[in-house]
Amino acid sequence: MNDNQVIAKWTELKALVDVLELDIVKNAKGNAAAGVRARKSMRDLKSKTAELVKLTVELDKAKRAEKPVKTETV
Repeated sequence: MNDNQVIAKWTELKALVDVLELDIVKNAKGNAAAGVRARKSMRDLKSKTAELVKLTVELDKAKRAEKPVKTETV
């Protein structure tokens, strides 16, 4: 795992939000099918957001594990 994966996931989320915005606007204007697509996209967004959170937590844990433990001498 690396930081590029985080950026890739973030880019994927932003693209999904862009598509979602179009469907939200269409639904607000009365297009029922766009509402169905928007709700599906929001469920996908929730899932993909959880994946990004999990990835960043794993990366943070891995970085902490790599750091040497400081010991103080008296």
